[in-house]
Amino acid sequence: MSSAPTTPRTADEEALASALVQSFGIGVRQLRRARGWSQERLAENSNLNRSYIGEIERGTAIASLVTVEKLATALTLSPSALVTHGEHINQQNLVRGLKLMAIAC
Repeated sequence: MSSAPTTPRTADEEALASALVQSFGIGVRQLRRARGWSQERLAENSNLNRSYIGEIERGTAIASLVTVEKLATALTLSPSALVTHGEHINQQNLVRGLKLMAIAC
């Protein structure tokens, strides 16, 4: 069974994917802190390793769908709401960047 060849990502696509991973992590951190939880408590409630929580929050690890579901359940959200929270942060950062570029011009 062979898989179809994949086309390499452009630099813009890589940057966008990286920005979304970073924003998802920021969102997880915001929601965790809003509950007054440590990384350890979120790890316990989601059945994940504390160091992995830190990697997700820093944007150095990409959470799988299973991990997103575990985090969302621990944070009493739906998986889609958790991902959407990260997307909103990503969009806000893009708008901020555009405004800064407009000011610089």
